[in-house]
Amino acid sequence: MAFISSGYNPEKPMEGRISDIGPKKYDEMFPPVIAKNFGKWAYHEILEPGMLMHVSESGDKVYTVRCAGTRTMSITAIREVCDIADKYCGGFVRWTTRNNIEFMTESLETAKALRDDLNSRKFAGGSYKFPVGGTGAGISNAVHTQGWIHCHTPATDSTGPVKVVMDELFEEFKNMRLPAPLRISLACCINMCGAVHCSDIGLVGIHRKPPMIDHNWADKLCEIPLAVAACPMAAVRPTKVDLEDGTKVNSIAIKVDRCMYCGNCYTMCPALPIADKEGDGIAIMVGGKVSNRMTTPKFSKVVVAYIPNETPRWPSLTKAVRTIVDTYATHAQKYERLGDWIERVGWQDFFKLTGLKFSHHLIDDFRDPAYYTWRQSTQFKF
Repeated sequence: MAFISSGYNPEKPMEGRISDIGPKKYDEMFPPVIAKNFGKWAYHEILEPGMLMHVSESGDKVYTVRCAGTRTMSITAIREVCDIADKYCGGFVRWTTRNNIEFMTESLETAKALRDDLNSRKFAGGSYKFPVGGTGAGISNAVHTQGWIHCHTPATDSTGPVKVVMDELFEEFKNMRLPAPLRISLACCINMCGAVHCSDIGLVGIHRKPPMIDHNWADKLCEIPLAVAACPMAAVRPTKVDLEDGTKVNSIAIKVDRCMYCGNCYTMCPALPIADKEGDGIAIMVGGKVSNRMTTPKFSKVVVAYIPNETPRWPSLTKAVRTIVDTYATHAQKYERLGDWIERVGWQDFFKLTGLKFSHHLIDDFRDPAYYTWRQSTQFKF
């Protein structure tokens, strides 16, 4: 009733809206040509890597230049992006869900000049600021989570591994020479606020040890019932502990054989840190997709159970990802996504061709109960 009593009218959600509360409605920020042709696009083409052309039923054309951005951007970088948009696009710019930056213009000549400008901008060390690419049968920008910059439960960094992996695969971002689009995602822990469960290649940080318990501080820092309730495996329970000075305090006990190392309890209780230098690392999953084209959407499956955090360049991780991408590019048929290729040749040949080590621990076909509840798509339900 709070919204009703405050005068909110659900029939007119924009009426009386205060502009600095929440985001503005998306169509208020459309470029004029997009607003004019909204819902009337006839087709689109990829003219070259990083440059698209959309054609409307009215004959209007929009040229989009896509370049890589970053999930965590400095104010300086954002201002530079806005300056570029002011110069070429009338101030209009958009970010995609994979951290790409897209500039739209109605002129092909302007789009080509914008492309050349973006590729010419480099950091002092020589690397590209805004490399153009990420379209078609290539690797788009990697989507990732927060990592060590912001999050409190990561098992690995986010920007670090993404940076080195995309450095390794940079030419595949700039070109469209793979059999089909390839999406890479990274989640810095198994809570996965990044969609690694349905990406062609998913990198997920994993903890391998249960949380450490600081009995001296548990009752002082934590609402113990919240920490108990936060555990999805019922591995956390309240207990009383005798400290070295003889005092008895309320604390927490963890049933280790039930713990899945997710860190949810640490979210509720700072006295349960889970980060561990030796135990934390990255698993690699492959074969997922959200696309419904040709075959149904797929879950990713684990193919490398653990790679240690080898800061700052993660050489073992980048080598494994490079191997998977190169093997896929060599053996897959045109238009065949990574998971479709694997299903065609079989998982046995996937491990043989890539040279990745297979373990029976990697076998999980999600059959029960997912076999009965998730086995459906817009193509077919059975």
